[in-house]
Amino acid sequence: MKTDQFEKRKLELSCLTDEELNRKFWELSEKIVDPLVKLAYENTSPSIERSVLLRMGFNSLEAKGFVDKCFERGLLGKGAGHVVLKVSEALKRDYLAIGREMAEGKHWEIAEKLLKGVNVG
Repeated sequence: MKTDQFEKRKLELSCLTDEELNRKFWELSEKIVDPLVKLAYENTSPSIERSVLLRMGFNSLEAKGFVDKCFERGLLGKGAGHVVLKVSEALKRDYLAIGREMAEGKHWEIAEKLLKGVNVG
């Protein structure tokens, strides 16, 4: 059975030019990769969010504390960086100072008010 399928596909592909084969390859590659891209775009993880915060200037302990608090409050999917920026905008203060305070447990009621039920993206 498998041999029959192989021979059939081989015959179909043998009629194609190099350009057509190249185009077919990329079309099939996109079909394979599209679900992975969608998954990555729509989901995050604590390690990704810690990485974002590290790049924003937080140290690893601050980032971990902040991400843990985001996770506990169901805000991780909003993006940790997005959460800290929204709260800092609302308070009109530096995001690093606000993020450090949030890692200690402050300002979360503001974050929840601003971001609960709001779709980002």
